[in-house]
Amino acid sequence: MRRRTGTYLAAAVFALPFLFPFYLLLRNAFMTQAELGALDWSWWPSSPSLQGFRDAFSNDSVPLGRALVNSTIVAVVSAPLSTLFASMCGYALARIRIPLTRPVFALVIVTLMVPGAATFVPTFVVVGSMGGVNTLWGLIVPGLFNAFAVLLFRAFYLRFPQEVEDAGRVDGLGPLGVYTRLALPNSGGLLAALGVLSFIEHWNSFLWPLVIGQDPAYWTVQVAMSTNLTSQTINMPALFASAVVSVIPLAVVFLLAQRYIVRGVMMTGIKG
Repeated sequence: MRRRTGTYLAAAVFALPFLFPFYLLLRNAFMTQAELGALDWSWWPSSPSLQGFRDAFSNDSVPLGRALVNSTIVAVVSAPLSTLFASMCGYALARIRIPLTRPVFALVIVTLMVPGAATFVPTFVVVGSMGGVNTLWGLIVPGLFNAFAVLLFRAFYLRFPQEVEDAGRVDGLGPLGVYTRLALPNSGGLLAALGVLSFIEHWNSFLWPLVIGQDPAYWTVQVAMSTNLTSQTINMPALFASAVVSVIPLAVVFLLAQRYIVRGVMMTGIKG
């Protein structure tokens, strides 16, 4: 019992540095502009105020509520689709033996070597020419391919027991059935881990939504938050209040999926 208590205390002590930024977010969100600009440090506002949250949601020129909805749609749609596509591509590269398999795999690796800045403008030109500016699909579609996730899934399926797939074929499963009923369910840990990382990536995306969502109705939460920083004024309470609101979905997703993240990282064992 003492050993377990000591372990928990040590874990709590080591967790404090990681929790400190979240404490600062909450502290600053309930402070006033004057308190945030004061020279004296205070651990908590003397009179906690909700004015920052009111300012964040009452500004008609910055539709934060709509931005939260847009970010939710983009992240919820992009995370499972991009992970599923990566799984399908990784399985095909690992199991389908045709002359083009190696060249396609080489192209996937090459895409990792190309900096994102080099493809940003061409991607915008293509999406813009197809009418993707100020649309949700313009925010979602360009981020559905993840070459790094493809490599991880390929490595996982290369280690997947061939005997399991052979048994499925004996039972009458075709290539699609082997993938959907055997390979895909057994990669659930990796799917969850990469899905959570993809959700976080799309939720926090800023530059692409900034250029595609030129209409405030298509802003994401990160773009909406940036409007609190202008060359004339900086509304610090509203900025921190918006940050608190934007962090809540990420914290919920992480807490719900943390066991699957660990399982995906370990990638041990075969289900079923």
